[in-house]
Order: sequence, then structure tokens, then C-alpha cells
Amino acid sequence: MLGPVILAASRSDRMRRLVSAAPVTKPVVDRFIPGETVDRIVPIVRDLTDQGLELTMDVVGEDITTPAQAEAARDAYLELIDRLKPLELGTRAEMSVKLSMFGQALDGGHELALANVRPVVEAAAEIGTTVTLDAEDHTTLDSMFAIHEELRKDFPQTGCVIQAYLFRTEADARRLADSGSRVRLVKGAYKEPAEVAYQQRHEIDKAYVRILRTLMEGEGYPMIGSHDPRLISIGQELARTAGRKLDEYEFQMLYGIRGDEHLRLAAEGHRMRVYTAYGTDWYGYFMRRLAEKPANLRFFARSMVSKG
Repeated sequence: MLGPVILAASRSDRMRRLVSAAPVTKPVVDRFIPGETVDRIVPIVRDLTDQGLELTMDVVGEDITTPAQAEAARDAYLELIDRLKPLELGTRAEMSVKLSMFGQALDGGHELALANVRPVVEAAAEIGTTVTLDAEDHTTLDSMFAIHEELRKDFPQTGCVIQAYLFRTEADARRLADSGSRVRLVKGAYKEPAEVAYQQRHEIDKAYVRILRTLMEGEGYPMIGSHDPRLISIGQELARTAGRKLDEYEFQMLYGIRGDEHLRLAAEGHRMRVYTAYGTDWYGYFMRRLAEKPANLRFFARSMVSKG
């Protein structure tokens, strides 16, 4: 039950200061976030793609309080896309964006986020790739889905993320599968109330399988966002049952977690995309990685003991 506690800490300024100041933090953060600048991340992109992996790139940062910060987030993605252009990777390197970074929570946030994300989607299309809209807490989803639908009018490959632990997601999955969308399915990494989300792991896992079956049987492109060996095996079986070829779905995992599995799946011919985050505002992202899996928290705790 530590997950909810850690998620609460991810919103605490006091915990942010404590964790950021701990000497052990940076080496552990580097496991999940391999760089803070574009200069640092581009060689990593080149190395991972040379190994047969694909990437989705996330510039970390969510606590946007001014329109100027939202514009800076937009410009950070535009800089990334500009730096990726000479690599000619196409869809092997796409972008993941959180609309909160583009001003979604500010006054007039829906229109502001759409105005800021559209140039990123346009620039991605110009270098032959695309953008996926990350899901955040349940209060933001209606806006996210509306922006997704609007962007797909001109850029139909724009993807979105759905979260298995939310009660609403089975209906969202049916709608998205029917529309032919690119959809990443994850378990969910935000603290949500019992009124809107499953709280028990076995309930979330069962919902994940039901939703993944819907996506596999639909008209879209499923992206299996999980490190769970059982769910990965189930995903492969559902794809076979649905008659999907290896290039008609993909697996996605986080940078720094189960790297050997990334390479194994790619060697078997699967599309394996690594969610690779970078940037200086890493705290919220890092804390959710700890909350998602007890092994991540144990890794951090062991490092604190050994380095302390």
C-alpha cells in the first residue's frame, strides 16, 4: 500500500526538496531519466535505435503555472524534433506529451493546450513521426480526448493513452478502437479515488486484459504499456487470436526497467518502444516510477542505505 503514499509525496513541495537534496538521488534518477538536455539525450536515442528499439520521447515537467511556461514546454519539444530530424528515424522516435505541460490546467487551459500542442504535432509530422497524448488524472481526460479527436482530423496518427484502473476506460477503449486510433494501454500511475478507479491489483489486471482484447479486436493500433510478464504473454496471445501481424501492435516499456526484455522482444521481431524521459523537472515522473512497482522503491532504498 506504499504506492498511494508515494503518489501523495509526488505533490509535496517539502518532499521534493528532501528527495532532491539527498546525495543518492541523482544516481538513482539516472536509471529512469538518462539526461537533462537535448545534447545528452540525442546520443542515447541513436544508441537505442541502433539496437533495434524504438522510442517515445518525453520532456519531463508538469507543474505549469503560467502561459509562458507552457510556451517554453512547447519550444522544448520543437527543439527536440529539430535535433531528431537529421537522424531520419521516422516513427522509430515519436513524442509523448502531457497536456498539463502545455497549459491545460490554466485559465482557458483547453484552448491553450490545443494551441501549444498543435505546432508540436505538425513538426513531428514533418519529420515523418507522430505524437501520443499521455493520460493524467481523471479530471483531465475529457479535455485530453477532445484535443486528441481534434488533432486526428489533420493528423490521424496522433495517439492517446488510456488507463486500465479507471472505470470509464472500457467504454473509452471501445470508442477509440472503432475509430482506428493509436492507443497505449497502461495500468495507471495517479492516485485516484475509489469512486472512479479500481483499487486492487487483481481488479486492475483483469480490466487491463478486457480492454486489451477490445483494442486487439478493433480497427486501431494497440500499444501495450506494461512490464508485467504475464500481461505481455497475454498480449501476444490476444494479438495472435485477433490475427494481427507483428507490425500491427507494439510493446512499450520505460527506460531503465527490464532492459533485457526490451532487447528480447525486439529480437523476436516485435516492435518494442522505450519510453524515454529527459529534462530537469524530473521529480513527479521519478516518484510515479517508484510508486508503480515495489521493486523500484526497493532499488531506491538500497541505494540510499549503500550510499548513506
